[in-house]
Amino acid sequence: KMQKVLVTGATGSLGEAIVKEFAKQGYFVYIHYNSNEEKAKTILKEIDNCGEILTFDIRDRESVNEKLKEIEVDVLVNNSGITKDNLFFWMTDEEWEDVMDINVNGMFRVTKALLPKLIKKKNCAIINISSVSGIVGNAGQTNYSASKGAIISFTKSLALELGRYKIRVNCVAPGLIESEMTKDLDKSIAKSIPLRRYGDPKEVAHAVYFASTNTYMTAETINISGGMVR
Repeated sequence: KMQKVLVTGATGSLGEAIVKEFAKQGYFVYIHYNSNEEKAKTILKEIDNCGEILTFDIRDRESVNEKLKEIEVDVLVNNSGITKDNLFFWMTDEEWEDVMDINVNGMFRVTKALLPKLIKKKNCAIINISSVSGIVGNAGQTNYSASKGAIISFTKSLALELGRYKIRVNCVAPGLIESEMTKDLDKSIAKSIPLRRYGDPKEVAHAVYFASTNTYMTAETINISGGMVR
């Protein structure tokens, strides 16, 4: 029986790479998007229609519950995330609240909606996408760092609760990865990374897949940052 995975925020660089990795491994992939329908359709075509597009606003509990009540998965990848960088002194309430609402509350809503079915099924995996920013902090990103740190702690606590159902909950914390989020950054930052380059989304996707299949790993955070964070 074909295994199924839901990837939230599937139209970003990282989401797309995760979708393609799972499709390559023979999974049926639910491709979630909020606004970029064209990109979602393209990704579905590129994985030979071995999946389905789901659209819901991760900020809206009703929308999340409505769309997820019909589906069952073996793996959930909580990948939706945004940045709204600003120095804390100038950070607006909206910049703080939007990042927290999508990155942390969105993960809560999606996980909560699918959990009863995961518990019934057992032997499932939840992978949450954090960031090295959540491990070491980053100037100009108090909102993003706080949200990504929360994801790590959420992962550890949920793993303790769900171990008895053979549900593993792990975290992947990417460093600087080539993506829409990093395309405007100064490329010279790469010099401070021991591997001397940004990561490829495929390298992160590979770790997400590994985290979903390793049956004796839970409550763990895998740091993929080329040695930038250690």
